[in-house]
Parts: sequence; C-alpha cells; structure tokens
Amino acid sequence: MTAYWLARAKINNHDEYMKYATQVPAILEKFNGKILTRGGNHKTLEGRNYFERFVVIEFESIEDAEACFNSEEYKAAAQFRRQNNVGDNELTIVEAGDLTPKA
Repeated sequence: MTAYWLARAKINNHDEYMKYATQVPAILEKFNGKILTRGGNHKTLEGRNYFERFVVIEFESIEDAEACFNSEEYKAAAQFRRQNNVGDNELTIVEAGDLTPKA
C-alpha cells in the first residue's frame, strides 16, 4: 500500500541545510520515492506557525519509506541537518487510506 513521508522543517542555517537537501532526490529515487511537494508556497491555517518548509514524498510501500530513512545514504545526508542545530525537522511516515473508525 502506498505510503508518504510527511516532513516539516525549520531551517536555522540555509547553506548547511542545503548540503542535506541537495543529496535527497537521488536517495529517494533508489527507494522508488516520488517528490509530491518539497518547499514552495504554504499557508498555516491552524496551529503554531513554526515550520517553514514542508515536504511530501510518495513511496510504493511503508517498507520502502522506512528502508529509505534507514539507509546508509540517507543517514549520511541527514547528518548535515542534525549537527550544530542546522535545522529542526519532524518526519512521519503514514500509509494511504482512510482508516477512520465507522460509528
């Protein structure tokens, strides 16, 4: 079943963050990841307006999404944003579909 990376980022050092961001597309491709949106215009309609970069990546399965995140290539790239407070990121993987309980 299709799964998505839902990521939000607050960038504290643009140049260092870009060392991470420029590596990601090639890594995603290895795991059948498809960029649906990455940055761009956004508007916060509810909740705190903290994050400034929003990313949605589609994968063929939750297993592919997790394998990408846990890959050595992604771990190495992510080090650029994890060190020295370069960026504050939040990443969630969610499977597609409406699993809302029925009354």
